Amino acid sequence: MSGPGEGKILLGKANIYLHLKGKSMARITHVDIENDVLNEIVKPNEATYCAGKEGGVFIGLKKEMLARVEKLLAKLKK
Repeated sequence: MSGPGEGKILLGKANIYLHLKGKSMARITHVDIENDVLNEIVKPNEATYCAGKEGGVFIGLKKEMLARVEKLLAKLKK
């Protein structure tokens, strides 16, 4: 399901770039999704799983990332 829905929390707008190989130090062409909140969940240089879905992409989270999400949710509720 794409767009707003039950159980979905909007983290704000993100800058999304198609980063071309050989430009701005990119070793391979890739997609950058930039939003400071994301670094509270997935730390720099951590790897996770990403798959395509209708309307966008799905980013799976590992156990340690899920623990960070719980802390972030507690902060957002205050």
